[in-house]
Amino acid sequence: MSNGYFKEGSYVLRAKIDMNSSNINMRDPIMYRILYKKHYRTGKKWCIYPTYDWAHGQCDYIEQISHSLCSLEFENKRPLYNWFIKQLYNKSNIIPKQIEFSRLNISNSITSKRQIYCLIKHKIIKSWEDPRLLTISGLKKRGYTSISLKDFIKGVGITKRNSIVEYSLLEFYVRKHLNKISIRVMVVLNPIKVIIDNYPENKVEFLTSKNYPKNLQCNFRKIPFSKYLYIESDDFLEKKKLNFFRLYIGNKVRLKNAYIIKADYVIKDSTGKIQEIHCSYYPNSKSGNKNINNYKVKCTLHWVSISHCVPIKINLYKILFSKKKLIFEYINKNSKKLIYGYSEPFIKTIKTGIYLQFQRIGYFYSINNNYMFNKIVSIKNKWKK
Repeated sequence: MSNGYFKEGSYVLRAKIDMNSSNINMRDPIMYRILYKKHYRTGKKWCIYPTYDWAHGQCDYIEQISHSLCSLEFENKRPLYNWFIKQLYNKSNIIPKQIEFSRLNISNSITSKRQIYCLIKHKIIKSWEDPRLLTISGLKKRGYTSISLKDFIKGVGITKRNSIVEYSLLEFYVRKHLNKISIRVMVVLNPIKVIIDNYPENKVEFLTSKNYPKNLQCNFRKIPFSKYLYIESDDFLEKKKLNFFRLYIGNKVRLKNAYIIKADYVIKDSTGKIQEIHCSYYPNSKSGNKNINNYKVKCTLHWVSISHCVPIKINLYKILFSKKKLIFEYINKNSKKLIYGYSEPFIKTIKTGIYLQFQRIGYFYSINNNYMFNKIVSIKNKWKK
């Protein structure tokens, strides 16, 4: 066989064990087959290739691996693994042991190398580093931390029962760690203009805010405040709805680290779309003032000063499969999206590889010095929506 006398597929080398075994894997399994293919390392030196079942234990023994950790589908192959090793082992060497455990299956995603390769082959994703994948390189590129992944693995544990872990549990551990290490900044993604009519036209105040609110020793930053601001368009309604406590005509809200404002009226374009929200502010309501408790509001909004804000780009990622059935027809075509936003000027100091919390939005990872960020996870668990 090794000299190339026989045609491909005409002969195989089998181990003589027991054709009557109740375990089908022990019924004289194939060890070598003829294959006239060029090997990426040895070239055409060999025309016989070992099967996985034969090579598995032998490689572990030669490399003196103490334990081979496998998923549950290899459980019924353990007797064959042990049989092959016993035929050749030296008592002075380590005898490898095969141990099986259940796969870490996470909903709406894949971890199988074969399935991921299929996605790459069909150009659904570009590479193994795609941030939507649960590969180590993909998660790292998206911004997941090693500590959060280790905590997740510890939390899930190792079992011998096949199950599916909800994606939201992974996000819980990521969110928990990022909350401790992320710098807080204010970013508006879907802006609507706010004009504070009773605020001086050319006045600019620099307000103080903590970078890490829960850290008493943290640094502070300065945020410019002016007459013209952006807030999120979702934070305003012209008419109040049930359980809506954000900004609407006649309602008061606090601008984070700044003042309390009240919406007075709006200006619309010819199509009826709101272009500007005109508000008034309360000078004595500045954050940190003694009289702050005299004002009762139910909501605090983030904002940026229009004349000082910095345009940024954000990669939004969602689950790769729209349903728990991992087949091509359920590929989520909206799993990746590039959007734009406006940040407070502090963002100019952020370098590559820094973790940020865009307040009230989510956690983000700086991927270059051109104000480009990857969204890691939202503030709250709403990935299914």
